[in-house]
Amino acid sequence: MSLLLSPVKIANLELNNRVVMSPMCMYEVQKKDGVLEPFHFAHYGARALAKVGMVVTEATAVLPDGRISDWDLGLWNDEQADKLTELTTMLHSFGTKVGVQLNHAGRKAENAQIVSAPSAIPFSSDYATPHELNESEIQAVKDAFVSAAKRAKRAGVDMIEIHGAHGYLLDQFLSALTNQRTDQYGGSLENRYRLVHEVVTSVRAVFDGSLWIRLSLTDYDDSGVQNSLDDWKQVAKWLEADGVDLIDVSTGGLINAAPNFPVHDGYQTPFATELKQAVSVPVSTVGLLDNPGLCEYILQNHQADLILEGRALLRNTNWLSDAAKQLHDHDFKPYNASYERGQK
Repeated sequence: MSLLLSPVKIANLELNNRVVMSPMCMYEVQKKDGVLEPFHFAHYGARALAKVGMVVTEATAVLPDGRISDWDLGLWNDEQADKLTELTTMLHSFGTKVGVQLNHAGRKAENAQIVSAPSAIPFSSDYATPHELNESEIQAVKDAFVSAAKRAKRAGVDMIEIHGAHGYLLDQFLSALTNQRTDQYGGSLENRYRLVHEVVTSVRAVFDGSLWIRLSLTDYDDSGVQNSLDDWKQVAKWLEADGVDLIDVSTGGLINAAPNFPVHDGYQTPFATELKQAVSVPVSTVGLLDNPGLCEYILQNHQADLILEGRALLRNTNWLSDAAKQLHDHDFKPYNASYERGQK
């Protein structure tokens, strides 16, 4: 059996394989109320039938003004939680685990009535200048993450991922490029980490499932201001101490900048491998990992512990079955005999 398609245990979370559907915004909440629609049940259900180890729903806002767009999912009220319960129950019945990614978009909230951020610095000229959060408003954001986590727990999810990457609010607090505060939430790396610490430990206190966090380990900034890899290793050590079970490594999104090197298959994996040197908790990798052979190589060589697949699963719902063929893994079985016939 390949490592890619073999079971794995992350803390107390048991997955049937090491392929996880990465959270990807679908912008399909047509009613703009943050509630899951029939589209989402079909979209996520198809990947569960394809036997991914865990389905992680797209970025799910903890507040209405925390949405990336009005067409995003939310978890700030019980109606949203009730639909998430229905989705979780369905996905579990198909044999997959379920995760939810909790997020606040901060200055990248495109349709917010009040755009907020650690400092009044817009993402670009196309975005509004954000309101600088005061300390009571920061407390309200933290409370919103906790309330959403409680709803996720009641909905039966197996994992919560805190979105601390891609230039959204928590990422904005972590970086001196976007956080120019002079209070306890700004200045030193430890101070810039303070809100992340408070969110993670508060969520950990109310959620006994698996707790992950996504980080962007480079901002593709050449000014010398961005966090260094050593800074991120320190952040990772703090996160491990705060109770995180896995660190999901990505890159970019904080500023309007593209990678400053040639992009290639697995281009983000070296960042995950670097971070693995600093912590004992598992580390996942994502980004241009369509090739099952490359994924297997990454796992076999301990460069990462889990593979998160995004666009590959959009292009090919049955990516895992095709991966089994390429890896000559005869132990992997499609969902049922009818699906198995489709692979012959």
